[in-house]
Amino acid sequence: MIASASRRVVDDSISANPVSACAAINLLGVKVNAINMTQALDVLDCALTNRRKGYVCVTGVHGIVEAQKDLLLRTIINCSLLTTPDGMPTVWIGKINGHKQMTRVCGPDLMPAVCSMSAKKGYKQFLYGGRHGVAQELKQVLVRRFPGLRVVGTYTPPFRPLVRREELELAAMVSKAKPDIFWVGLSTPKQEHFMARYIDKLDTTIMIGVGAAFDFHTGTIRAPEWMRPTGLEWLHRLYQEPRRLWKRYLFNNPRFISEVMLQLLHLKRYSLYPPSES
Repeated sequence: MIASASRRVVDDSISANPVSACAAINLLGVKVNAINMTQALDVLDCALTNRRKGYVCVTGVHGIVEAQKDLLLRTIINCSLLTTPDGMPTVWIGKINGHKQMTRVCGPDLMPAVCSMSAKKGYKQFLYGGRHGVAQELKQVLVRRFPGLRVVGTYTPPFRPLVRREELELAAMVSKAKPDIFWVGLSTPKQEHFMARYIDKLDTTIMIGVGAAFDFHTGTIRAPEWMRPTGLEWLHRLYQEPRRLWKRYLFNNPRFISEVMLQLLHLKRYSLYPPSES
């Protein structure tokens, strides 16, 4: 039942999706679009122009490994409007598969690129996520950096699922503000589950889950630029937040490498659709 329903949802998503013409790679059963930043912006501009609702997953090693354990997460990512390659390993594998134009499109880079486009085209933004005060601070950072940018609302969620009262409060805020783009600054897999649950409940067109981008743009030190194309940015993040991230990198990175090797050598196959229920 899960497999047939998921297959139908994924197929319907792809057929109605403005990014369907873009190539994608199957990375351990997770769809990652083989795109660069320019292509990502074109897809978002097209969706916004045509009022095509959907969400964007910014997915790297962590999200792909989590999707091996969480079949709902895998389906959520595979039903996205767009799944961008966040992390150099995804880009390297895309290039191995012949997608030479593919480059990294991570949350901290996608956010300013989209905001720059939005300032020119009038797209309105809403910021959801971060610790107390971060979304409000980010709003000030973005409007200073991009003159003319309209940030029409912010919301700092609790560290738990929203209760009914909070859902109604958020829905009322979004209905009044009517943002074109709703930024979600939570961690994976929380932000993916949030977007899938609320994309049809909130009066917005596009949701984009950008993880730690809220913190990066409000003062948290990001890895030096020379580290980013080397695939070592994770090491810098581990140095910054060892207590929170050590388990992620200790277990996820080796598992990702071993599973990808099996896939590249055609010793193991991965489907974009979860297995059926027993």
